[in-house]
Amino acid sequence: MKHIFIIIILSTFWACNSKKDNAVSKIKNPNPEIVMQKKLSGKEVVAELEKLSYFNLTSESELDTVKADFAKSFSDLKFFQGPTRGETLSFMDNRYHWVDCEELFEIGGLTEYLAQVKPTFKKLGLELEYANEKSEQDQNSWKHTIELNGIEYTAFDGQFSDLDWGIAYVNFIEMLNAELRRQNSDEQFYPVNSKNDGMFVLLTPKQLDFVLRNYSVKNELT
Repeated sequence: MKHIFIIIILSTFWACNSKKDNAVSKIKNPNPEIVMQKKLSGKEVVAELEKLSYFNLTSESELDTVKADFAKSFSDLKFFQGPTRGETLSFMDNRYHWVDCEELFEIGGLTEYLAQVKPTFKKLGLELEYANEKSEQDQNSWKHTIELNGIEYTAFDGQFSDLDWGIAYVNFIEMLNAELRRQNSDEQFYPVNSKNDGMFVLLTPKQLDFVLRNYSVKNELT
């Protein structure tokens, strides 16, 4: 079974590409009727996130650090993002993930970043087995596929353009979300930043609703 994701309007999904004015994407509000709630303190936000099981993928040894950082980020900047491990781009909450969009587009990029995401699937009790990353290239076009849990997904299939890295970024998130849905998870990945680099975060519908209600709609992660 093949899943091919065709992107009609890439900007809808926050394309990431250094050739496109370094546009910063946002968590957008899918429901214009949602309004901001009364202001909470950083500690109150963390308490509510905990009630919504946001920190259930965080290791016990890193939990206090993650909560403290989330509280400070909200209090200081209304910033929705937790700490990384040392000088790495590995996030302690195991919900945020970072990708280099150019590397993701190239051969080997899918397996590199799937290895980064796999521990999150494992913590959810879900499978993420990947194999047979393939590419076909001619002078003007490129096809890039991989199998996830025995199903072939297309990461990119088309002519080279200024949008190629962004398409690969969006399709990577879409294939992960397809596997989450296929395994009956109510969690989904949402793109929250893109320049040359992209980030995405795993949220339940209730967690997403809380973020939209309590963090600035114009929240930009740069």
